[in-house]
Amino acid sequence: MKRITLFCFLVFSVVLLTGCEGEVADDLSVGQVEQNVEDLNLQKPEPLVILALGDSLTEGLGVKKTNNYPALLEQALRAKGFDLKVVNSGLSGETSSGLKSRLDWVLQLEPDLTILNIGANDAMRGLPLELTQGNIEQIINKIQNSGSQVILAGMQIYDNLGREYVAGFKDMYPAVANKHELLMIPFFLEHVAGDPKLNQDDMIHPTAEGYRIIVEQNIMPVVLPVVEKLAQVEVLP
Repeated sequence: MKRITLFCFLVFSVVLLTGCEGEVADDLSVGQVEQNVEDLNLQKPEPLVILALGDSLTEGLGVKKTNNYPALLEQALRAKGFDLKVVNSGLSGETSSGLKSRLDWVLQLEPDLTILNIGANDAMRGLPLELTQGNIEQIINKIQNSGSQVILAGMQIYDNLGREYVAGFKDMYPAVANKHELLMIPFFLEHVAGDPKLNQDDMIHPTAEGYRIIVEQNIMPVVLPVVEKLAQVEVLP
């Protein structure tokens, strides 16, 4: 977590010197302390970086860039006063294997928090659940090892692949979240899935209004407490 301590340390030093070394204190003003801080190039903490990682549901296929969920999430968090950037790293058609292969590249962003939403395209291809789960767990491990917190978005699929597969896919996400002790968005498309008014013609990808509901009702309740903790700045007393 980013901290600002140097300025407070220097001010504390002025107070200490005032009490112990009168002559030295006469030569060291608060203005000089501030100049020293400036000379040391002390800057405000960099904005928090949230990485939105996933497939077309993250990319926002079919909607304007300002209406995909990462853009709307950034707007909502900035409206609450947070200095941050939400980076959209969604890729249409992405599978868990594809995401795993490009993960090193996107992690160069050094995100503070990563929202992971992947697996839907694996299911649409009928890929083995063991393969998908293994990939997701490897992705999570690599993200955590990079120093980023992870929030996992749960997904569900239609019954056309058989009840056993559908149930196993749904249960995979909470199992992974529990194993890795992650916060979880229970179902990314909650309140939107299956509603023609909130989905595009394919009934898979949300409309702009659908994304707004997803952000307000599904994502923000999970992400906001994490951002509040990440945004705290420790200052020496």
